[in-house]
Amino acid sequence: MTDPCMINTSKSYMTAEMKAKQYFQALSERINHQHYTSCFMDYFNDWKRGHFSRTFSHFLKLKRPSAPRNDYHSYLRWLERTGKLDDYLDRSISYIYMRDLGQTLESNKTRVKIDQAVNQVKKYLIQTEHQNPFHMKEVYRWAQKEGIESTFFWLMAKLQWVSSVLPDEMDKENAQRKLIKLIAGVVMQELDGMDQSIPYQERSNRLARAIRIGYCYGLSYPFIDDLLDANVLSAQEKEQFASFIRTSVTTGEVPPLAEWNGNHYELMEAIHLELREAFAYMKDYQDASMVKDFFEQSYVFFHSQEIDRNKHLSNTEYTNEELYIPVMIKSSASRMIVRYFIDGADDPGRDERLFFYGIYNQLADDLADMADDMATGTVTPYTYYWKYHKSRPDLINPFELYWAVISYLIDEVYHKDKKSRDLLLNRAINGLKRLKDKLGQKQYNQIMRVFGLSDQRFQQTIQHMVQKANDVDFFDKLLRDHFLRTIRTEKEDKKAFESTIESVRQSINQMLSIDTNEHAMLWTDPITDAANYSLESDGKRIRPIMTWVMAIQAYQLDEDTIIPLLRSLEYMHTASLIYDDLPSQDNAPIRRGRQTLHEAYNPAIAELTGLFMTQRAVQEQASMSSFDADTILELITYSTQTTQKMCKGQAIDLESKNKRLTVEELRTMCFYKTGIGVEACLMMPAILAGVSQDEREALQTYAYHTGVAFQIKDDLLDVEGDQMAIGKPSGIDQTNQSATFVSILGIEGAKKEMWEHYCRAMESLQKIPHHISFLKQFASYMINRGG
Repeated sequence: MTDPCMINTSKSYMTAEMKAKQYFQALSERINHQHYTSCFMDYFNDWKRGHFSRTFSHFLKLKRPSAPRNDYHSYLRWLERTGKLDDYLDRSISYIYMRDLGQTLESNKTRVKIDQAVNQVKKYLIQTEHQNPFHMKEVYRWAQKEGIESTFFWLMAKLQWVSSVLPDEMDKENAQRKLIKLIAGVVMQELDGMDQSIPYQERSNRLARAIRIGYCYGLSYPFIDDLLDANVLSAQEKEQFASFIRTSVTTGEVPPLAEWNGNHYELMEAIHLELREAFAYMKDYQDASMVKDFFEQSYVFFHSQEIDRNKHLSNTEYTNEELYIPVMIKSSASRMIVRYFIDGADDPGRDERLFFYGIYNQLADDLADMADDMATGTVTPYTYYWKYHKSRPDLINPFELYWAVISYLIDEVYHKDKKSRDLLLNRAINGLKRLKDKLGQKQYNQIMRVFGLSDQRFQQTIQHMVQKANDVDFFDKLLRDHFLRTIRTEKEDKKAFESTIESVRQSINQMLSIDTNEHAMLWTDPITDAANYSLESDGKRIRPIMTWVMAIQAYQLDEDTIIPLLRSLEYMHTASLIYDDLPSQDNAPIRRGRQTLHEAYNPAIAELTGLFMTQRAVQEQASMSSFDADTILELITYSTQTTQKMCKGQAIDLESKNKRLTVEELRTMCFYKTGIGVEACLMMPAILAGVSQDEREALQTYAYHTGVAFQIKDDLLDVEGDQMAIGKPSGIDQTNQSATFVSILGIEGAKKEMWEHYCRAMESLQKIPHHISFLKQFASYMINRGG
């Protein structure tokens, strides 16, 4: 049992507070004496030589296209074309080593690491010129290379779960960004601590552990910081939750949630369970000699956040120390905690550098976020100064303190090292440039008037640099912007995908019913009734929807002319399901959430209905009189060959029961069972549109891999899925002793196989010029459906 008095909370915080006060006093003296501004004038005079265009080159620059900064790939290509990429990556990676890793650029060892990282990143960027680093395909390929696929599966499931749990009132995109950023930061620190000669398996194990640690620690952003800042919990609930966190970090034990008093029990129950598991993982990771230090640092971090969070903008009496000291403590503690999880984190100077650096980063972020903080009434040095600077002349201008911090870092922390100095100036000017672009010149000027520096000459110099300086941007900011755009684009594309599916699905549902009057001469017509029974079930209609998208949106065919084709595809697919479900085959009792056809009628009617619907599909295709006869003949030939292949695939499936198939045999069987159906949805509109052979082959490649991935997901759902979610009983494959990817490869092996086919499907899209967005979303849907 952990000692309930594990740490001395008062002493822990007092120690951190004393250190922060000493730092704050040193910064205040710089502001009072103003000596640092004259040094900055010298710094800028030297710095601007590498960042200002000369008159003639500036004239030539006006003739050239401007840098496409808002487009990730275009901007990187522009940097390479103009010979600026090496310097861009060097300053970006050097800055990360300073800010996130707490290292000094004066070290030859650090310099070698930076050079290696620059070369590796440049090589990657050139090799993946047209690829999105945040696409799941790229992330999985990296995990595959590092041998951490199982950790990738774990993390993807966790990230999806976190997004589903967060209330809609919270900024899910930003929460996800911060969580992923912290995971990446921990991984980066782990990589930095690895020797190049480390064995592959040890490297994989350490990376997997770093990802889990990053996730566990990163949960503090969405589930603690963001939740306590958001208007989700009541004041009483926030107080209760804060007490819960405080107890955890001071005793080392997570208290139960049994006595939660509030309206959000289900939300807090889910968060409590996840935080408890994360807490236990981080605690177990600590060396016994470091556990107490870890919890002391955690408490200091949490307590400083609480002090800061409990401020009210209506309070007119906060002192400068009350405004800045908690910010200094929390901003440094957040990075210093990570060092407890990294092997070889024994550089005492590193913690000192991280401590002094924290407030610099926080003041830059708070200035960028000031408008949002004002809107929510959040107290930061900037919002408080903005509101009370006229009535409180004693308040320290946070923008002045920001530059005092930079001067302290240059002089005292990095010992006036030129490269470190230039990086800090680059970052500061870049931050102001980004702020000006975000707010617009008018609002930016208004803010700068309020936060104007005491030294007017220095203030004018800074604004001149903001206006004129070049080559001050950083790769991490480009990645941040690209990541947020990627998330938003994915969200919009997914919404459009779902909207298209739903609207087209409704249209297709209205055109599928077979008129019973066609067979009025028969005194009874159970076949048509049975066909309509199968068609009326809650099918997703994915196949005809895919055909509709390709025909209408990709190939601009007339919608009325392809209605028979849409019918035929659903008739063919429904017929295949009827046969699959028969007692002689899968013997399934439920399909699409209702009785299978042979259960609702009888096996004989089911067999006849399946035959009837395949012939009906051919009739529909033959009726497409808007296309020339040769095209329709090619279409029908392809369609009937497809049906034959699907029959062979099902026969192979039936023959495989109680047999041990190879993975290759299973792939072939899955393609004939499923992939060929996906291929038909793409190829048939392509035939009608008369596209090139190269595009047809690319469509076939996409269909093959998507179809196999679809079948593997089916196999996984049969083991892991919920009957209500997937619309049919789980465990059928095991009952029928069918050969599946799960039975051959196991669950994790099947997931690896599925993701490999997903990646190859996505790679094939590079050769398909038409409407790739829908096909990307379709492939993602294939592997993410069913939960």
